Amino acid sequence: PKPQSGNPRPRMFRLIDEEALINQLGFPGRGSRYVEKKISSSHSREIILGVNLGKNAATPLNLATQDYQFLIQRFYGLADYLVINISSPNTEGLRRLQVRQELAGLLESLVNICQKQEKEKKKKTPILIKISPDLSQNEMRDGLDIIIEHGIEGIIAANTTISREVISSEYSNCSGGLSGKPLAYRNTEMIREIANYTKGKLP
Repeated sequence: PKPQSGNPRPRMFRLIDEEALINQLGFPGRGSRYVEKKISSSHSREIILGVNLGKNAATPLNLATQDYQFLIQRFYGLADYLVINISSPNTEGLRRLQVRQELAGLLESLVNICQKQEKEKKKKTPILIKISPDLSQNEMRDGLDIIIEHGIEGIIAANTTISREVISSEYSNCSGGLSGKPLAYRNTEMIREIANYTKGKLP
């Protein structure tokens, strides 16, 4: 919601041979008010626009729901879809929101806000959940059950990984989120698992 500088530089590392990238960004940005103004000032838009929602680094995990509620109220009806990002490895503790009990509490609160916003703005904005590729099969299935139960419209699979099993470069001990070619197989398998488990209920 608020402007934040993110993590100290350097915070991006290119792995040329592996066709990959490690980022330690930590959600740097000018804040939600700035983004809202930028979107609102765009008089014509011919592309589908999604807004990624994440809590501020300074917000304690037990107050994270308030950040997401605030952001939904700000962007509901303004974007074509909203992404609840609970899987960035660069915000301390954020991934704990994927745990069954935490996720259920978060989504119950956010669904209520979305229903109020839909009535107020007379427009439905789809909500997607961005999950981690590092979830175990049981963790992923628990999350999918809760996501379907709360009527969430879709999944983004997946965020960056903290695993370094798939690379062998000098950056293999570097913290942060790994993306790129090394994740292709895992993410494809994850999408297949989601489709099979949900019987295609979640795009």
